[in-house]
Amino acid sequence: QVIKCKAAVMWEANKPFSIEEVEVAPPKAHEVRIKIVATGICRSDDHVITGALVMPFPIILGHEAAGIVESVGQGVTSVKPGDKVIPLFVPQCGECNSCLSVKGNLCSKNDIGSAAGLMPDGTTRFTCKGKAIHHFIGTSTFTEYTVVHENSVAKIDSAAPLEKVCLIGCGFSTGYGAAVCTAKVEPGSTCAIFGLGGVGLSVVMGCKAAGASRIIAVDINSDKFAKAKELGATDCVNPKDFKKPIHEVLIEMTGQGVDYSFEVIGRTETMAAALACCQYNYGVSVIVGVPPAAQKITFDPMLLFSGRTWKGSVFGGWKSKDSVPKLVADYMKKKFVLDPLITHTLPFIKINEGFDLLRTGK
Repeated sequence: QVIKCKAAVMWEANKPFSIEEVEVAPPKAHEVRIKIVATGICRSDDHVITGALVMPFPIILGHEAAGIVESVGQGVTSVKPGDKVIPLFVPQCGECNSCLSVKGNLCSKNDIGSAAGLMPDGTTRFTCKGKAIHHFIGTSTFTEYTVVHENSVAKIDSAAPLEKVCLIGCGFSTGYGAAVCTAKVEPGSTCAIFGLGGVGLSVVMGCKAAGASRIIAVDINSDKFAKAKELGATDCVNPKDFKKPIHEVLIEMTGQGVDYSFEVIGRTETMAAALACCQYNYGVSVIVGVPPAAQKITFDPMLLFSGRTWKGSVFGGWKSKDSVPKLVADYMKKKFVLDPLITHTLPFIKINEGFDLLRTGK
């Protein structure tokens, strides 16, 4: 059965979302149709609107959500109608090199790099006003119903509060995992986090959980500092308060640079600063923010020759289908909090107001 429902369609770049009635086709073989109960707003969605992350239009954005399975296609075994689930923007096929390696998590079936905006079979499940609408990184959660591939959905605890655990679909897992999974922060270490949005605050929580002794939070918006301290930051630094480059400030604060740095913004300047502020020989710097399209970084290779490690992290390094149910279970056991990451709760039709709040740093 085709379902008619509301969705926030992005018809073209740099325009507001348009709430439209869309038709959502039934799931094909190995696909799952989900009723979305709650979805978060992430800067990566906004990057598509501004062109910093290139995707085809028209498109239904959204990738951080939780919902309930409405129906399943032929051959689906991991979920059934009525199950509570989280869609996964990094799938886990279990067969590609990254899925088979203990070192990797970026399944080759992902649609982040290729940006086709389609289901794995090359077609779409959304139509609006007679036009085909693209999917976004295999999830598309700014709609009352969506269709995902079975590789891109995880069944979670039936008691989990969907309006909170939706954040495990991206922001929390991405930040927390960058610290505990990708960087493998050790007890007693010193960390610097550039950018204190939801993902950056989750990195702060990850560093604290890993036992870091000093956690330096860096942001040009000092309004973010109180929450960063509440979640574990020991120092807060605003680059605007200094005449010298921020990496020099951090080196002075720590004596020789931090053990671990994290860039959680998606700007080439801060990526370079995060690399330069970590210890010259054994420092590790992790890129967590989505890099802007068509921009390049120029840096002194001596920064790496001396021994530093520069690495990236997608979805916090977690194998998605395996890890999301465990992270939800950990949340239910109160091993970490999500409430401080939720600043506003709005009805779906106010999605444009939600993005205005994101863009104004609120």
